[in-house]
Amino acid sequence: MLGDKRGRKIDKYVRDYVVFDLETTGTSWANDAVIEISAIKVQKGVVAGNFSTLVNPERPIPFRASEVNHIYDHMVKDAPVFKKALADFDAFVGEEYLVGHNIHTFDMKFIWRDAEEFWGKTIANDYIDTLSLARQCLPQLSHYKLVDLASYYHISTDGAHRALADCSMNQKVFEKLGEELASPAMAGNMKVCPRCGQFLKKRSGKFGEFWGCSGYPACRYTENI
Repeated sequence: MLGDKRGRKIDKYVRDYVVFDLETTGTSWANDAVIEISAIKVQKGVVAGNFSTLVNPERPIPFRASEVNHIYDHMVKDAPVFKKALADFDAFVGEEYLVGHNIHTFDMKFIWRDAEEFWGKTIANDYIDTLSLARQCLPQLSHYKLVDLASYYHISTDGAHRALADCSMNQKVFEKLGEELASPAMAGNMKVCPRCGQFLKKRSGKFGEFWGCSGYPACRYTENI
């Protein structure tokens, strides 16, 4: 949903959400453009619908990007521009939580940037980054790419690096991480910031250890151990 304030990153499992993914012309949210946006809506833990469209970035797609996502200029020449695609995505999402992998540092920055440019508003939905959840829930892993998590949970990685396939993969991973979060062992070892909803981490200061919000410096909540 459009609003005046960007949504907050929170660290928890929810049963109603929209998992989404972007494919872009490159890795710079400041300079690159979206060429595909897809989403899957989940209600009470069950897939309820999907949304997917290629996007005309109104610029050539670099070969390096096409090598990864297999999206080429001829495929997007008749696709809608991102102003139309983002409006349709916003209507599909409504007020649901957004879920995605590494969206805190990548995907959210693209949709915030462009919503603000197109309409003078931003995407106000709170969001959950499965990368953050995985690092907390699965500290034994050495790699946390989406395909690594899918392989760990024996989820198919067919079609990886196309947006809708990645959404499907991520939705299944998120449900598995929800099970991890609900386990008694995990519940006893995790704390969430009551102020912003992100994980608290053990930190050390001159007076010893304390709980500090992982959202620091935006959130400076602390708690004694």
